Amino acid sequence: MQVVTSNIRHLRKRAGFTQAQLAEKLDIKRSLVGAYEEGRAEPKLSTLVNVAKLFEVSLDQLITCDLSKEERNGAEPTGTTAGGKLRVLAITVNNEEKENIELVPYKASAGYLNGYADAEFIEELPRFRLPMLGNTGTYRAFEISGDSMLPIASGTVIVGRFVEDWNQIKDGTPCIIVSQKEGVVFKRVFNKIQDGAMLRLHSDNPVYSPYEVHIGDVVEIWEAKSYISSTFPIADLSLDKLSSIVLDLQKEVQKLKKVE
Repeated sequence: MQVVTSNIRHLRKRAGFTQAQLAEKLDIKRSLVGAYEEGRAEPKLSTLVNVAKLFEVSLDQLITCDLSKEERNGAEPTGTTAGGKLRVLAITVNNEEKENIELVPYKASAGYLNGYADAEFIEELPRFRLPMLGNTGTYRAFEISGDSMLPIASGTVIVGRFVEDWNQIKDGTPCIIVSQKEGVVFKRVFNKIQDGAMLRLHSDNPVYSPYEVHIGDVVEIWEAKSYISSTFPIADLSLDKLSSIVLDLQKEVQKLKKVE
């Protein structure tokens, strides 16, 4: 019974579901999900079968194996999602069982590559809520650095919604991409999964050239839905003007070097 209790809670959090969302998917009351996770009630066989199907694990695994321990020990999670391997998603919720938005500061972005699936790491991150985003999907916020996405300035916090099916990403969608080689980057994504299992990443600042990442290197994708910034955009400053300013500065630097 304790294993089942632990597994239901673990699988729900890994998938990014609140208790209410899981209850809806299993067609049961939310209070029952809470009772199962706290060991106050024992799920019916039909409910266990539905849980196993939902999370793509075997019934035997669900009732006999500590799935969280297996994953911590390096066992491959079962099941797949379109566009890549199954992503293990750790989340936090408030007292009302509503998901928080965890903030990944720029200084913590390197650690996020190792801690994105670690519940303890995620719980240590600052968290907040933005009611206008609603309760559909799981959101996370990332502080970006650099000028590759001007006019969105360095230090801006991008709030993204977790993308489960990478195949559904439309060309030009701004996303936070978490990958083993590139780390955490904010780019516009052009979907090349069907053509060559690649994502082509474009910057809004034309000074930066596009590049590709293989989906096998990608850990998570978060579609940008909002941003928070202490820097206001400069009026009437288009991307073309920004590019021109950057090029002029580069020319001035070259002139100074020649004078030296």
